[in-house]
Amino acid sequence: MNSGGDHGSSSLSDEDWERFLQESEDGVRDAPKEPSARARMVTRRLREEDARPEPWRSHQPPRPRRRTGWYALGLVAALAVVVVALAPGRVPDWFTGDSGAATPLAAETARPTAPPPGEAAARPTLDEPFRGSPAARWASGTAGITLPAARATGWMSRTQVARALERSRDFLAASSLDPGVLRGEHPSEAIALINPHQPKERSFLDRSLSRPSEKYNPLVLFSRFDTLKAELVGDVVKTRGRVTYGEGDKGALRVTTDVTYVYPVMSPEAGDDRVTRVIVRREVVMNWPDPARVITEPGTFSVVSNRVDTTNAGCDTYTGYLTPSFAADLGSGDGAVVDPYDRSTAMDERAEAAGDERCGTATRS
Repeated sequence: MNSGGDHGSSSLSDEDWERFLQESEDGVRDAPKEPSARARMVTRRLREEDARPEPWRSHQPPRPRRRTGWYALGLVAALAVVVVALAPGRVPDWFTGDSGAATPLAAETARPTAPPPGEAAARPTLDEPFRGSPAARWASGTAGITLPAARATGWMSRTQVARALERSRDFLAASSLDPGVLRGEHPSEAIALINPHQPKERSFLDRSLSRPSEKYNPLVLFSRFDTLKAELVGDVVKTRGRVTYGEGDKGALRVTTDVTYVYPVMSPEAGDDRVTRVIVRREVVMNWPDPARVITEPGTFSVVSNRVDTTNAGCDTYTGYLTPSFAADLGSGDGAVVDPYDRSTAMDERAEAAGDERCGTATRS
């Protein structure tokens, strides 16, 4: 038997061979063709590029920019229309530079070096009583009275000093901000903070409140209005000032308060909606004495001195009340010209400059 066969001869007939070739040709025509070597190389390179990670600094073509200018302009215009519709009264302020919502001033921690800048001319109104005034940026009530950090002084510890400073501010609130006192009521809470063992001071308080005069003037300590002649507009009083302290006589804690108050008022007459402002700058110096060395009551202070400077509160009138004028021109005095909002000058320096002149001219209200 022959296992390998003979390569030089064939056992197929001519007809079988012819049929084999025909079937082979048909099969090859339908079979997929093998790609060429170049085709295989190109395919492999493309696959490698698709799988390659993108470098972190590779360039990206910029995205097409959208034309949003006209859209943004239209949105701003629409918002302006809404604002005008909701608050038409504010539109004139945009052009005059005056705004009741001006940025609040930082607390006064030291004496200013110059008066506040001028404001756009604008009359106060019932809705905006501080319009056209530097006080529009001031704080309200006791928030505008700055207390310093406490430290041990004289006979007091740091904690005691902090408490005395707070009580000193309580006196300012009770004497110059209390709604009842502003309406002319008796300042009982304020007086309760004053040491009763001061015979001269007690006599002054009683006399000034019952029979006011040039010598006995309660306005050096208290702000009061006669409601038959003036009514407060709203319940906001603008304030700006600070409290300082040091050691006084016999180890006492000496506290000095220097505060300017701005009161918006209107006439009580029916149909009269004119609004004006009364400006009061008051300096009160007080001692919180050592009870081991001075007769006093706990929680009270002794009055050392007081000064007051008023604008549009009545000149040479000693009724015990702040008496404003509602005339358009408030500069009726023939004395020194004074800016009532200027806190850059100490009160004793201002008084010395004015001399004996009592009624000056205010540059603004």
